[in-house]
Amino acid sequence: MLAEILIYVPAISAFRLNWLSDRLAAARTAALVLDAAPEGTIPPKLTQELLDSVGAITVALKQDNTRRLLASSEMPPEVDHHADVRDVGPLTAATEAFQTLMASDGRIIRVVGSAPRGGDFIEIVLSETPLRKAMLRFSRNILLVSLLISALTAGLVYLGLAWMFVRPMRRLTQRMIAFREAPEGQVPALDPCASRHDEIGQAEREFVAMQRRVAETLQQKNHLAALGLAVSKINHDLRNLLASAHLVSDRLAMIRDPAVQRFAPKLMAALDRAIAYCEHTLAYGRAQEPPPERRMIELAPLVAEVRDTVGLDDGERPVGWVESIDRGLTVDADADQLFRVLLNLARNAIQALRARAPTDAACDQVRITGRREGAIVIIEVSDTGPGVPERARQHLFEPFQGSTRRGGTGLGLAIAAELMRAHGGDIKLVPGTIGATFQLTIPDRPVDLEAHRARLSHG
Repeated sequence: MLAEILIYVPAISAFRLNWLSDRLAAARTAALVLDAAPEGTIPPKLTQELLDSVGAITVALKQDNTRRLLASSEMPPEVDHHADVRDVGPLTAATEAFQTLMASDGRIIRVVGSAPRGGDFIEIVLSETPLRKAMLRFSRNILLVSLLISALTAGLVYLGLAWMFVRPMRRLTQRMIAFREAPEGQVPALDPCASRHDEIGQAEREFVAMQRRVAETLQQKNHLAALGLAVSKINHDLRNLLASAHLVSDRLAMIRDPAVQRFAPKLMAALDRAIAYCEHTLAYGRAQEPPPERRMIELAPLVAEVRDTVGLDDGERPVGWVESIDRGLTVDADADQLFRVLLNLARNAIQALRARAPTDAACDQVRITGRREGAIVIIEVSDTGPGVPERARQHLFEPFQGSTRRGGTGLGLAIAAELMRAHGGDIKLVPGTIGATFQLTIPDRPVDLEAHRARLSHG
């Protein structure tokens, strides 16, 4: 519509000038006839017909500094407006055109144009009403054409927007609604609009990627929820079974056999630890592990207990065990939780070594080292196995993601990472080593100087 307005202004101005020029052209023809005939020889009826063909009231000609009235239908009326079409600028033409549109009916104008046969000018006096009516009809036609063009343009724009934007956005909205109603459903394939390189195509691709990630996360959460329910059921009956086994181990401790006396305390300690685990619910049966009860403990006896628990004495698949721990090394940790971490890492290492049977205890070894660096204790559990595959390293410490063997759940490393974070420490896979090497860092708890001074003062 703005473009049509910009077109309409010069168009209506040109229409007015052309209309007046046509009247002046007819007036020139009539002037030639009237000027060529001797005075008084043209009948009044013919003169009136000539004036009617021009649409003028009077026709006058100025030639050789003489102005002559060639024809007049009646007493010349008073002129309300003068218009000279010989040299009209665009602004003047537009202004006069709108003045004509706004004028009342019956306005008389005097129009001046170039004269025939070298005359000075020719002028006509006429009523502006026919011109105004013609301009109004022209404006109405322009308006109708503009509305038609605008409607066609709007339709094309609507269809274009609907095809390029509304339709893909509606499809994306429907996918969002479907995803909200069934977030765990199968993620549909990408729509054709996803190949677009604009924001809509990017939104489509990002939404599909988000769907996949959320669906995977929900599957993991459901797996964890199902596992938690299963663990709670297992925990209920397992505690009763372990209590019964503990009673049997008490009776075994009364037997005087040296072998029984050697292994019975270890069996009772293992059962006590298992019952304690059940009391706190098995790993990942609860939202989080209980906070560690930290104290300074010796690392060497704890590692020896781990060695006795993992069961290295396998005649067909022997695995070597090497300890390199600083003498008298103590670590500020929860003994049971650190035992669980080391046990998980040692079992993973042994399983990795035995997966490529037959094994040789001289070559296939699990090595545990421990040292202190200032206020931090560093423990490394390594093996000479095949190492951790690259595909498993990205989600190594996530539940159900980091397992490298068939049938594994990937919970061992996830439990170890959680327990290390609870101690304010860290666990990581050391790159560039033979086999797999996991490094544990456990910092000592900061000393409360005020409490220490208070104890000293009371002491």
